[in-house]
This record gives sequence, C-alpha cells and structure tokens, in this order.
Amino acid sequence: MRKRVSSEIKFLAFILAALLFLCLPALFAFAGADELPRTSRSDDAYARSAPSLEEDMDAEGLTLGQPVYLRITKAPAELTAFIAAGDGTFRAFRTWPVCSASGSLGPKIKEGDGQAPEGFYTVRPAAMNPASSYHLSFNLGFPNAYDRANGRTGSFLMVHGACVSIGCFAMTDAGIEEIWTLMQAAFSGGQAAVPVHIFPFPMTPDNLQLHVDNEHAEFWQALAPAWNAFEASGRVPDVSVRRGNYVVRAAQ
Repeated sequence: MRKRVSSEIKFLAFILAALLFLCLPALFAFAGADELPRTSRSDDAYARSAPSLEEDMDAEGLTLGQPVYLRITKAPAELTAFIAAGDGTFRAFRTWPVCSASGSLGPKIKEGDGQAPEGFYTVRPAAMNPASSYHLSFNLGFPNAYDRANGRTGSFLMVHGACVSIGCFAMTDAGIEEIWTLMQAAFSGGQAAVPVHIFPFPMTPDNLQLHVDNEHAEFWQALAPAWNAFEASGRVPDVSVRRGNYVVRAAQ
C-alpha cells in the first residue's frame, strides 16, 4: 500500500513538473506583455530627441523620465505634455499643434463616423507602436469603459505622426518623436500608464456657455470637472465610470 501511494505521489509530481515546463513560456510571455516595444526607428527617435529635451527640461527644473500627463484639445488643436515636478504636481512643459485631426467638435459615437474621441484614456507601454505606418504611434484605448457603457464603437484610435488622420490625432513626425521620447522615458522610470485627457476646447465657463446649445453640451459638462480639478491642483484627478457616467475625484 505504501509503495502504491509513493508511486502515485511520484506520478503526480511528474505531471506537475510537466505542466510547469509547458507553461513557463506562456508565463514569461505574460510577464513581458506590458513592456514597451522598441524598434530601430523608435531607438533612433529617442536618441535624436532626448538630448535637447533633457536640456530644455533642466532649464525648467524638470527631469526626463518623470511621469507624464497628456492633454489634447480640438479647438485649438493642440497636445500639451505636463511633467511631474519634485512636489508631485504636473507642470506644462511643451505644446505641439495637432497637424491633422478629422471630424468636428464632439465625441466619437460609432465606427466610421470620422470623429476623433473625447474623454479620458490611459496608455500603457504595450499600446505604443514603434513600427507604425504613420512613423510612431500609440493607441488611446478607445472605447474606454464609458464609451462601451454608452454603446460607442470604434477601434485603433491613435496619436501618431505623418500628419494625416481619419479619426486620430496626427502630429508631425518631429512632434511625435518628442512625445514618444517623453513617454518612453517615463515608462522606463516606472510610470505604469500615461493618462491622456481629450477635450473639445479649454473647459472654461465662457467656452461652455458659448456651446450651451450644442447637442453635446451635456457630455462636455461631464468632462469639465476633470479639467477644473487639474487646473486647481496641478494633479491628475482620478476618473472612474459608474452607471455609464464619468465620476471625477480630485487627486489627494
């Protein structure tokens, strides 16, 4: 009886060892699934951009590799990179014009409508594409939880180079190289994800009143608290989705 039990234990140990051996490649693949992909193109872009960025950031008391927050407006069409300072607040570092953006003011509603999205998105390293057909790109992650809850559809909404867009935010190649370099350095420095907040325009009371009769006015009012929270504190607010609505909580 003891020999039989011993044989069964050995057999189970063999099975477990075999399963572990078979699963190791998948485990390693999973561990690297959120690593920043790189190509010679992205490495060259980083090498070109990093020295001047470091010099300019140092002049402003900022450091390449600190966390990044990106904010996009459609009118004016521009993307601003904010960098975390020593006190934990984010300071505006550089603004680039959006070279080309399709559609008009208002959120993306459905696949094929030609609209660029508005709302709150998160970009992780795996969403970066160093081999893009549009020089360099990163996927915004549309549809997010809010978009899905409200039946909005679409895919592959990017920020990229090449200055041509259908539902994306297209930068110049030089612009996307600098943005990529800031993000790559931040990921390497330990930032898990870069928040990207997209607004139709600066969410001031005057601008909101100017568009009060627009069909998207209620949606824009839901975006405004995130803009206001950041403007007041310099800290990126926590944004969640509950019952199909954005919930904004000021960062502590």
